[in-house]
Amino acid sequence: MELHERIDHTNLKQNATEQDLARLCDEAREYGFATVSINGCWTSFAAKRLEGSGVGVTTCIGFPLGAATTTGKAAEARQAVIDGTTEIDMVINVGKLIDGDDDYVVNDVAEVVKAADGHPVKVILECCLLDDEQIVRACKDCVKAGASFVKTSTGFSTGGATVEDVRLMRQTVGNACKIKAAGGIHSKDEALAMVEAGADRLGTSASVAIVS
Repeated sequence: MELHERIDHTNLKQNATEQDLARLCDEAREYGFATVSINGCWTSFAAKRLEGSGVGVTTCIGFPLGAATTTGKAAEARQAVIDGTTEIDMVINVGKLIDGDDDYVVNDVAEVVKAADGHPVKVILECCLLDDEQIVRACKDCVKAGASFVKTSTGFSTGGATVEDVRLMRQTVGNACKIKAAGGIHSKDEALAMVEAGADRLGTSASVAIVS
């Protein structure tokens, strides 16, 4: 698989405008990225603009904190599917994970997987807030809940993807699900290092620079 085919071309900024999202979609079409990664209000816009391009739409829900109710996250996922998303990125409930409430975490993810109705769900762990034991436990919870991917970071917290976290995630999940590295990936060398460590997909707003 070529590098560009692994990239979710991302704009999750609070102040992103329709013009910004149009540019994101047009760049994704031009460079053949896997998906655009966007906030929910832009899903139908992106789905229409990318129709027939082969580029998918990743809608981010419970973003960026992951502290919304499970019911709220599932509702966001259902609406994203109605609006034409092809994939879902959700944020794990970090506080519940740290508390050791794995039943809550598994149910939270499983309800979004159910609401996604067969569309791949990538679960953001926010590794910068977790120790290794918590990352391992989060990965296992996500696999148990039926997630398609585990993902390193939102890019909105205290740190982004690291090679060490990606390696640990790969060691933990094996082939049970895929891995997405996101947050702070700005160069081709950084992108390739994540792939080498085990990442199947990359989330970045520097996509054009990376493939150029």
